Amino acid sequence: MVNISFFNLRVVKETSGRYDVDKKIQCPDDVFNIAQNVIRASEYPEENLWLITLDTKNNITGIFTVSTGSLNSSIVHPREIFKRAVLQNAASIIICHNHPSGDTTPSQEDINTTKRIYDAGKILGIELIDHIIIGDNRYISLKERGVF
Repeated sequence: MVNISFFNLRVVKETSGRYDVDKKIQCPDDVFNIAQNVIRASEYPEENLWLITLDTKNNITGIFTVSTGSLNSSIVHPREIFKRAVLQNAASIIICHNHPSGDTTPSQEDINTTKRIYDAGKILGIELIDHIIIGDNRYISLKERGVF
């Protein structure tokens, strides 16, 4: 006879703190402001990828560091993004990452990763709203660029 472990998963709402942001995301400028003022994306010397989870009204429910990479790359898998999104009961998500070089031009890997995350979100019912790349006091929106 095989002994199989049984696991129970519970979502707990913690009361330990709130983000210093009480607004809904309405445009890429809002994400850029959060990336600059809350996450402080420009201060990191290596690439990082952050996830912002949203409720059905585009209010922020969570901000997570998903990946820390090297000077010019950050490896991220959709599994790591959606694990957090599902646990947050997210209706939609936004991802953003920094380019320490300051150049916001998306790499082919940025584009491919975005498409994979978008496709995975469609399957799970958690929409990818945008992917923002942060550079030296500027950003680009891959949604506005038509990547997905």
